[in-house]
Amino acid sequence: MPDPAGLEVIAHELRERSADSIVDTLYYRDSATLIVNPDRVIEVLTWLREDPTQQYGFLSSLHGADYLPHTPRFGIHYELLNMERVERIRVKAMIEDPGYPALPETDSCVELFATADFQEREAYDMFGVRFRGHPDLRRILMPEDYEGFPQRRDFPMGGEPVLFTHNEYTMPRWYE
Repeated sequence: MPDPAGLEVIAHELRERSADSIVDTLYYRDSATLIVNPDRVIEVLTWLREDPTQQYGFLSSLHGADYLPHTPRFGIHYELLNMERVERIRVKAMIEDPGYPALPETDSCVELFATADFQEREAYDMFGVRFRGHPDLRRILMPEDYEGFPQRRDFPMGGEPVLFTHNEYTMPRWYE
């Protein structure tokens, strides 16, 4: 992991390239995070991957988070790995919720990292975040006709009750 000073150097270099690319930095529990403008996430990921001083060439994780009731509501977290230095850096893009029926959107990074393919599909399936430019954005865990996004904080709890009938004869009218 870059140390706090190293994280600020990376953020400074990115801000010099594009002033509005970095929103903030966070160094917490030995973890370095760049909080980026969602419109610039591909630009930041490309620079972190291709710049000779960075070389974060492997996307080890991409996942979503719902921060309801905060705004922006959704976060897409990218964890990059420099395998030569065995160093990780996290990139977080916070995305506004446009409101029903529209879905929040950000750009796909599948062209940069092939590992993002199924991970973006999972974030879409669980949180309803669309990834513009994804080659095959469809549900991966839930059935295609499923309505809603189960990892959202406003998703209804419960579901369908499960009826157990193994003791129906010993406990008559147990279902009332």
